[in-house]
Amino acid sequence: MTDPEAPAPPTGPGDIDALAKGGRTNFFGFLLRLAARLPFLFIAGRWYGADALGRFAYATIIVEFAGQLATMGLKRGLAQQLSLTHREHAHVVWDGILVGFLASIVASAVLIAVPQIMFPNSPINGRDRMLALSIFCWAGSDIALAAMAYRQDIGATVRARSLIEPWVISIAAFGFAFYSKRDGLILAYGASAIAALVASLWPLIRSYGWPKGWRPEPLRLQKIAMKNLPLAGADAIEWGSRRLDIAMLGLFFTPAIVGIYYVAQQVASLPQKLKTSFDPILGPVITQNLADDNKAAVAKQVRQVGFWIIAAQVGIALALSIPGKAVMGLVGPSFVGGTGALAVLLAAEAIAATAVVSEAALIYVAPKRNLLISTAMIVLQVVFSVIFVWMLRAALPHLAAEGWVAPRPAPKDDAIAAAGPAIALMLGLGLASIAKAWLLARLLGARVNGWRWPLVGAALVAGVVGWAVTRLQHKLEWVELAVGVPVILGTYGAIIWYWGFKEQDRALFRFKKDARAGATA
Repeated sequence: MTDPEAPAPPTGPGDIDALAKGGRTNFFGFLLRLAARLPFLFIAGRWYGADALGRFAYATIIVEFAGQLATMGLKRGLAQQLSLTHREHAHVVWDGILVGFLASIVASAVLIAVPQIMFPNSPINGRDRMLALSIFCWAGSDIALAAMAYRQDIGATVRARSLIEPWVISIAAFGFAFYSKRDGLILAYGASAIAALVASLWPLIRSYGWPKGWRPEPLRLQKIAMKNLPLAGADAIEWGSRRLDIAMLGLFFTPAIVGIYYVAQQVASLPQKLKTSFDPILGPVITQNLADDNKAAVAKQVRQVGFWIIAAQVGIALALSIPGKAVMGLVGPSFVGGTGALAVLLAAEAIAATAVVSEAALIYVAPKRNLLISTAMIVLQVVFSVIFVWMLRAALPHLAAEGWVAPRPAPKDDAIAAAGPAIALMLGLGLASIAKAWLLARLLGARVNGWRWPLVGAALVAGVVGWAVTRLQHKLEWVELAVGVPVILGTYGAIIWYWGFKEQDRALFRFKKDARAGATA
């Protein structure tokens, strides 16, 4: 029997209210994560240095990729499982956690046996192998939070991933720096993974209860795993596309260059949380409307959320990239060389918004074709990365000779050439956005692109205002950030509010339920 306490996914006019509520919570979570992530980057950059940070960055990329695979697609597929099942929801959730646990055993065993996968360009230390055990924490946390999101409890995700996990790693990195500069970052990472798992399981148990009478069913577990393979592949590729640039840098550049790029990527990936955190709340809404064969409603929801995400990400990209030197300089003077990569990565995140929101529906209506597009995108990204790194390295001496850039020692040349994977990511995501939006619009028979022209005007005006702030005669990074970021966001937000938003868009900022939120955009 279906859990009687599980609320049905929202339908009809309430869809936008549910999405708006999730959007408000997620934006608050973004601000919390920003406040917690910047101290970690400051501590890691100033105390541990670019070399240690680069080594840490590459290893955690591999571990988190394995954690993505270990979820077996249930991070987004669990909503569909719960929507269609007649079993107790608690049993379905714990089946999923068990699937993740079994997959984590395999993934962690491989990395413990071959730790060079995590540390390809540095020696293996005593505790390095144990980093792979954090796979259990990330897989379990992702599946538990997906179950909470099905019940529209986005607050659990905000607490676990935007409050507890980033603050634990920041505080632990500070504390472990007095114990070991070599192992401190890895120990802090392990502590944050455990904290995130505990913070995810606690609300899960409170909401769903213990799975009374639950008995693991091997054949059912195998069926779940096989059914979710396209989802698991899409999740791994979408996540991997944001980390492939780090992996490529680890093969071509020194750990110090990887560390500089990692800081840029961490700052740029903060806006990404705005769109990926919509997946859990968007999933139940889409699956219910698809079950009712209401394709027009699905297109409307994708278009609505797409605009919210694009609007937010363009503003954040402007606010963080225009004073980019000041942002990177906060971490340390040696990290300013990653400013160009930061600007490109922020642009890539804004471009990717349409692809990610379209994928939220494609994984249910055309999972294999979605996986094919994602695979093609990541292959192109690899090819483009190699080409752009080679081109930049070859061109820099000629540009310096012609006076276009100042002559630089080889390590700084590498810092500039390291922007090649970021450019490749931007092109790959742009092509994927076009392909996925076109495919989804064709399948639903309605427009799904959330783009609106007022975004251009708002970006141009805010860009000019931001440029003017950076021209002020001061040399203090905190002044540029304290004045520039609020002014850019304020200018951009005001224009979007008055000329870009429609009545339905304002549901995102309406804290009381309003029947008008269901009006057609």
